[in-house]
Amino acid sequence: MKLFSYLIGLCLSQSLIVSAQSQNWKPVPGKISTPWAEKLNPANPLPEYPRPQLVRANNWKNLNGLWNYSINHKNESEPKAYQGKILVPFAVESSLSGVGKTVGKDSLLWYQTSFAVPANMKNTVLLHFGAVDWKSEIYLNGKKVGTHEGGFDPFSFDITPFLKKGGKQELTVSVWDPTDNGPQPRGKQQIKPEGIWYTPVTGIWQTVWLEGVAKSYIASTKQTPDIDAKSLTVSADVQAAQAGDKLKISAFDGATKVSEQEVDATETATLVIANPKLWSPSSPFLYDLKVALVRNGKTVDEVKSYFAMRKSSMGPDANGIQRMLLNDKFVFQYGPLDQGWWPDGLYTAPTDEALKFDIVKTKEMGFNMIRKHIKVEPARWYYECDKQGVLVWQDMPSGDLGNQWEPNLGTMGGTDKDRSAESEAIYRKEWSKIMDDLHNFPSIIVWTPFNEAWGQFKTKEIAEWTKEKDPSRLVNSASGGNHVVTGDIVDLHHYPNPRMPRPDLFGPTHAIVLGEYGGLGLPVPGHSWKEKDNWGYQTFKTADELFDKYASFMKEMEGLIKKGLSAAVYTQTTDVEQETNGLMTYDRKVIKVPATKLKEVTDKLYNPDLVKMNP
Repeated sequence: MKLFSYLIGLCLSQSLIVSAQSQNWKPVPGKISTPWAEKLNPANPLPEYPRPQLVRANNWKNLNGLWNYSINHKNESEPKAYQGKILVPFAVESSLSGVGKTVGKDSLLWYQTSFAVPANMKNTVLLHFGAVDWKSEIYLNGKKVGTHEGGFDPFSFDITPFLKKGGKQELTVSVWDPTDNGPQPRGKQQIKPEGIWYTPVTGIWQTVWLEGVAKSYIASTKQTPDIDAKSLTVSADVQAAQAGDKLKISAFDGATKVSEQEVDATETATLVIANPKLWSPSSPFLYDLKVALVRNGKTVDEVKSYFAMRKSSMGPDANGIQRMLLNDKFVFQYGPLDQGWWPDGLYTAPTDEALKFDIVKTKEMGFNMIRKHIKVEPARWYYECDKQGVLVWQDMPSGDLGNQWEPNLGTMGGTDKDRSAESEAIYRKEWSKIMDDLHNFPSIIVWTPFNEAWGQFKTKEIAEWTKEKDPSRLVNSASGGNHVVTGDIVDLHHYPNPRMPRPDLFGPTHAIVLGEYGGLGLPVPGHSWKEKDNWGYQTFKTADELFDKYASFMKEMEGLIKKGLSAAVYTQTTDVEQETNGLMTYDRKVIKVPATKLKEVTDKLYNPDLVKMNP
């Protein structure tokens, strides 16, 4: 009875500590915020399991919450005293971090927290970071665990050798991020935000978590569908594998097992998927997948995942013009330019509900595609696209900007940038990692290595390397940029009215797309980042005026589709900071034009009679 009373008292004291810490946190005032900011629980932010493609749901611990932070000169060592509390995983510049400070190239951002390892994590303990921008050094109990460079890719460390027996473990993280004063990929971040450039994002901006695994475990899987062969290839990276270890891979349609194969742990399995249910925007069917590591007939480790049977390719229409195909059929791909920014969380949505909101609204507005613009999202975002049936064009975040661009409706020429060996190596390393990390999400059907010649270099080589790395997807080598005659796609940007590259020049060899257009602006007082100095490519005073213009674009688009256009991207999903050309306000509280009205005019673009394909 005394022990029971002690445990109750301990739980109450811990609860009071967490509650007291939460009371010390509040968002930085002065900016607009989304409805979900009020729903954010600072004692347990973003509690959802972060990795839907490699699930061990019963042996993990979320480390998000209030950590100590300090901003010091980059030449200083770990601070002896911290300056305050920061809410992880929100970037230090964001309102939801509770800090709202800029770091810059001459400073280091330090984090410190402590945690207890759950009793069920007995073998190997992994420390996972969803994303940290940009260079991070990880320390546990005063010892350096490792270093990571890259602001958009997840990474992890085996921290088992660094753990103390029992008690609290002290985790320290330092982050250096030069933003636009370095050669690294940084998307639209800029120390002095203006125009199309936004607030810097420094430090941890996705979930931090612990995972307990066996001494031998499945670190990652790679699955690629082939609808022509009615098969799925699956391989796995197994850590600490032993001779004779097997992989047992099982595919399910609901509760029904549809295929299973056992191979050596170092081999690739090929599962036959008879009568495959094809994934598409109109029917986003997902199969379940189990991958087990088997030793001497016993399961050592098992992860759950999912996959879809779908194909992204090209083929000629009746006039010999190449069209983008989905599952060997022409489907006009139309979606918004999606920046993925939030007024309160910057790179990080306040809640999982908020993360899903933009995707759901995009589908309701009649779009079947999203161009994820020079940013990479958390894994749960792509999972939602997989479930909702939204096609995704994935951009590589730009960096090391500044080269010539000579836009021309006919040839769109220009010159590549000369990047340093260091800059080129950073780009290649992170783009390769991003493609590896996102490979298993079926919604992604296009890779875009470059945008508008921003840091664009060795275009032909990079496009070919991207295609070789993943031949299962199309490559849009340079959206609106230079040297568009490489890759699979020719991509023009044109504001505000829709236009297209010349079919006679490019159509016989490349799919023709309009990678950006629109940008119709409508500032909404009380819901704008700034009350003055907002902008759009063409600004309107009323929602009706904006819609009339948008509807006229749809009529123009029908003619372009007939001539050879395979896809188009409208700018943009939401307002972002100074930009007021979103279909929704930045705070997501106002949808400028009702989704039903947008869908009514947009749906006409999917009329199969617009295009006749070769039989």
